[in-house]
Amino acid sequence: MTTTRLTALAHDEPLLHALATRLLAVAEAGLPAMYRAGADTFVFTRTAKAAPDGSWSLEQRGTSTRYAAITALGARFLPEDRQRAVLGGHTAEDFTGLLIERLPAVTNLGDAALIAWAAAETDHPKLSDALARAAALDEDGGPRYTVEAAWVLSALAAARGAVDVEDRFSSARDRLLRARIGDGPLFAHATGPGLVPWYRAHVSCFADQTYPLQALARAHASGGDPEALAASEACAARICALQGDGGQWWWHYDARTGGVVEGYPVYSVHQHAMAPTALFDLAEAGGTDFGASIRSGLRWMADVPELAAAPESMILDEPGVTWRKVYRGDPKKAVRAARGIGTRVAPGLRLGPLDRLFRPASLDRECRPYEFGWMLFAWLGGRI
Repeated sequence: MTTTRLTALAHDEPLLHALATRLLAVAEAGLPAMYRAGADTFVFTRTAKAAPDGSWSLEQRGTSTRYAAITALGARFLPEDRQRAVLGGHTAEDFTGLLIERLPAVTNLGDAALIAWAAAETDHPKLSDALARAAALDEDGGPRYTVEAAWVLSALAAARGAVDVEDRFSSARDRLLRARIGDGPLFAHATGPGLVPWYRAHVSCFADQTYPLQALARAHASGGDPEALAASEACAARICALQGDGGQWWWHYDARTGGVVEGYPVYSVHQHAMAPTALFDLAEAGGTDFGASIRSGLRWMADVPELAAAPESMILDEPGVTWRKVYRGDPKKAVRAARGIGTRVAPGLRLGPLDRLFRPASLDRECRPYEFGWMLFAWLGGRI
């Protein structure tokens, strides 16, 4: 399981290398339990209930095409026998083929883009079919959610060497660059007006930053694009500058000012997977090495300051889960709503009493397959 990324971590911080290796083992142990064999797909989530003896019983809920595609993207870095163990007996290429066969029923652009990305990365012979479905879902030219627009660009960047996608690539690249507000380094939640209510159009989430900075870094790596690389670099520099003292990657930002709107919840997938894979891709595309920020975020998984008063591990080797997030426990996400509306009127408004009233000490005990898919992608992957 040693890769360049893990090797570098072993050199820099052996204890964190042990943590990353442990997390990867948890991912491989947990993913088979999230596979619905009868449908050849992955569940949406596993939720936990405490048993009388203090153990946890986990229940599967729903299914997710999106999470299945992300899992394929990560599992492809495993040796073939371990791909099959994770993917219900299939290799990553074969499993991607199943997803491609179901594309006519897929109506969400993000899902289709992820399947096309997986097809490109696994060199699937039906890559063109996957790209065509994504293009059909993207043809009206309207605004898109930034995360989905980023996945479109990542898919096209991965496909460039196999098929002619240059016109679509150029359009997707330009659209993503326009998703910033003014000269700011951060990306909005949507690429244009109409998808987000006016009173929270300035609020964007962590995923709205990591997926675009990853896609733009990959765009540069696929053919040389200094403007895309500079935008990726600026976004990465800003979120790293805002990173919490305990390594926390914060959740909601003001895309106008580049500040934090509301820090919580802190999601484990951001700490161990999404931030690392985006920042690794940036460095490997020729950008700045934000390794210290990656390591700080990973360290949070084993040392969670929010849980110091009632310590509980975020990682369960058995039954193979990482708990989803630490959050405030506020009803109907009241703190996020209050700060979102407040910062619309007064950028930078903190409403400090909310921090005392709703302390971030609640734990969401569920686990989703995409968390492990991106973990495999982050630590076993790398540009070729």
